[in-house]
Amino acid sequence: MSEELFRMEGICKNFPGVKALDDVSFSVNKGEVHGLVGENGAGKSTLMKIMSGVYKEDSGSIFIEGEEVNINSVAKAQELGIAIIFQELNLCPHLTVANNIYLGRPPLKRYLISDKKMHEDAKSVLDDLGINISTHEIVSNLSVAKQQMVEIAKAISQKSRILVLDEPTAALTEKEIEQLFDIIRNLQKKGVGMVYISHRIEELEEICERVTVLRDGQYIGTRNYKDITVDELVNMIVGRPLEDKYPKKIRNIGEVCFEAKNLSRKGIVNVEKIEVRKGEILGIAGLMGSGRTELARLIFGADKADSKELYMDGKSITVNNPGQAIANGIGYVTEDRKFDGLALDLDVQYNTNMAHLRHISRYGFIDDKEGKRNAQEYKGLLKIKTPSLRQKVRYLSGGNQQKIVLAKWLCNDAKLLIVDEPTRGIDVGAKFEVYELLNRLSDQGVSIIMISSDLPEILGMSDRILVIHEGTINGELDVKKTTQEEILYLAAGYNKMKKKAQWENIF
Repeated sequence: MSEELFRMEGICKNFPGVKALDDVSFSVNKGEVHGLVGENGAGKSTLMKIMSGVYKEDSGSIFIEGEEVNINSVAKAQELGIAIIFQELNLCPHLTVANNIYLGRPPLKRYLISDKKMHEDAKSVLDDLGINISTHEIVSNLSVAKQQMVEIAKAISQKSRILVLDEPTAALTEKEIEQLFDIIRNLQKKGVGMVYISHRIEELEEICERVTVLRDGQYIGTRNYKDITVDELVNMIVGRPLEDKYPKKIRNIGEVCFEAKNLSRKGIVNVEKIEVRKGEILGIAGLMGSGRTELARLIFGADKADSKELYMDGKSITVNNPGQAIANGIGYVTEDRKFDGLALDLDVQYNTNMAHLRHISRYGFIDDKEGKRNAQEYKGLLKIKTPSLRQKVRYLSGGNQQKIVLAKWLCNDAKLLIVDEPTRGIDVGAKFEVYELLNRLSDQGVSIIMISSDLPEILGMSDRILVIHEGTINGELDVKKTTQEEILYLAAGYNKMKKKAQWENIF
């Protein structure tokens, strides 16, 4: 029987207008990877912030190796050996790997920092974890995956024995995910207990021994992963069975609504022609760095194109900046909602109306009453969970933030909506609601370009698929006749004239 390392019992936490956690219990054994799942807003982040000393529980108890502890600060959590690797990495990009690992606690020699010993110690930690990164490398030069490994090394160098990984694979490739899993398995052998938070259910089976489900701030249950099916787990997460992951839809596709010709930016994008019909969802697939997002940014006017011809309803339009794009009926749900999709420190009402201000303004002044009515309407339509319209968007869950980004463009009556990774970082229930919303938009005749790294999502939601390789279209596929393998084949730069055997050697 595994030895218990960490336990939380009867944890409750209230915020103004919200009961974030209600009698929640959770435990981690030595050398265990314990999955923590639930919809956005279920209470996962709040529970982990209590665990790491960011928040103090209102009631309940916390035990480490059977002894009750009082975690009243981040420093106390670190002293007890608890560390969190957040999605937004907490590194100094202009410093070296060694500097980041020993930030704030460098080894000293005669009261001076010993740079030599710091690099030696950092290398020892990295080698022990099987991480091949130079300690002299500047962190900003590293990939997201390697920066994440530096974060893990930093935590282990502090003698952390309880590690929380929050959505650790959200921005990683398949190869990088395998490297991360190797490090996690290495930590298991050293007796480190880990909490693994993820919306990617398929990953839990590979890396987790147990899984705990939270829903609406309440503890639903803990199960051994080998004893539960995916359908049972989804049912626990959302509180209802999802008969189909992608809502079935027969679309009424009309005439061409939007057309782009001679779209290019030297060395990045070179596309001869793209067209989207009314009510159609055009999927765009490709490997990371293939030019998918850059293509969207050129259409929206966020980046300058070397050449570009755009047509809406057969008429030529000029889009040299996002303002002109919005005026011509183009909306863009960006890949990174927190960076360029939302004003995080402004409220739900303002964010909902952000692209709609000219419609709710009178004589140069915003009509607050009309803005409130509009925001309230979309809050109900999209089932946005928020204590009030005046709540800062920063404090909402990822799924609700994504719905607000969508609401921003819906109330602007976009003719063409570009959605870049529309369900990244949101739970299965919220994903289903986003899919249903996209289907409702297609019913209304909105043309949709959907960029996604999730191949089942591309296949489940698109009417046609364009595959991008090195900024060019390497193939157009009929959803009813294609497979994930064929999409990957084209995404890797091969075409139907080349031998499939050559491609198979890559993967």
